[in-house]
Amino acid sequence: MKNRLDLTRPTAPRLAFPGSHLVGVRSLHLVSRAQVDVLNSTDQIRRYDRPLTVELWYPARPGTGESLPYDSILRDGHTPCQLHGAALRGAEPAGTGFPLVILSHGWPGTRLLMGHLGEKLASHGYVVASIDHTDSTYPDKAALASTLVNRPLDTAFVRQELAAVADISAFAIIGYSMGGYGALVSAGAAIAPEALTMDGAPPYGLWGPLLQPKVDPALKAIVPIGPWGRHRGVWNATGLAGIRVPMLVMAGSADDVSGYEAGMRPIFTEAINSPRHLLTFVNAAHNAAAPHPAPVEAWEPSPHLDFHPFEHYADPVWDNVVMNNIAQHFALAFLDRHLKGQTARDAWLTDEFKDFPLGTAKGLTFESLTPA
Repeated sequence: MKNRLDLTRPTAPRLAFPGSHLVGVRSLHLVSRAQVDVLNSTDQIRRYDRPLTVELWYPARPGTGESLPYDSILRDGHTPCQLHGAALRGAEPAGTGFPLVILSHGWPGTRLLMGHLGEKLASHGYVVASIDHTDSTYPDKAALASTLVNRPLDTAFVRQELAAVADISAFAIIGYSMGGYGALVSAGAAIAPEALTMDGAPPYGLWGPLLQPKVDPALKAIVPIGPWGRHRGVWNATGLAGIRVPMLVMAGSADDVSGYEAGMRPIFTEAINSPRHLLTFVNAAHNAAAPHPAPVEAWEPSPHLDFHPFEHYADPVWDNVVMNNIAQHFALAFLDRHLKGQTARDAWLTDEFKDFPLGTAKGLTFESLTPA
């Protein structure tokens, strides 16, 4: 069957394989009240009700739900496609005491782009909520300023809204690209004062509160994947020192969007008060680890893009399924350690690449630093 989210190679690392829970999935349509519209450089800003669609994966009760495809759309914002996975649509939840993980896509993206993580983590006992960020999806991509203001607001709102279906007393954010930016801000990375006047910065002082971001004490871990911002001066070393939440950065060493040496390595080295790791896919570009494999529809050019849609999903060097499985393995070890307190998972969070079949860790580096 084409366009599968749930592929696991037989040579994948151990923790990439599905867990013991069946997985259910539902789509939620939420409305965040009185957010800020920063799309237009007019003389006034306005308050509005911000719709947010959320894909929710969760451990499910056996014998409930049905196997249905996900209705999605390509990067061109026009071409429909269907994705297939293991989750059962509308299945009854197995309980409400599972920790919450929030997935936050890039600019632009979709709530299904990291669906492989949603399904795998739910099978291991997590409730996973992936957000369609308004003004930042394929069909409605708008000014960058909206993303810069609203990402941390969106994740905070969704966390509160899910109190009835998950244990929100301990949660994590996994963010890709601009989602990584949002995860870092949510964890305490203070915007650099100089960034307030950068090209594309939010107008009217709307970015000002992020000079001293408030950190939800329930946020126990973040996984920024290809996080955008440091190479553009969004943060400096002082701002990144505000992060005290445990952090696992995933990055491609050839990333030309977020920058590796000028962007993501400094995030790792300058967050001196965070227990942190850096997983590097050597020679991978910006699509490292996060996007699901390119749908077959993306193999054809689109008149709505000035590049090939395949490029939005695929890496020039690495295979998507290989990268997805590696990301699933390390994300599970990291979240089990910091959301469930499973200290034995520390053995997987080293450069020994525990439970990787022989030769399958080639092209990876794994580094760790403790708080100063």
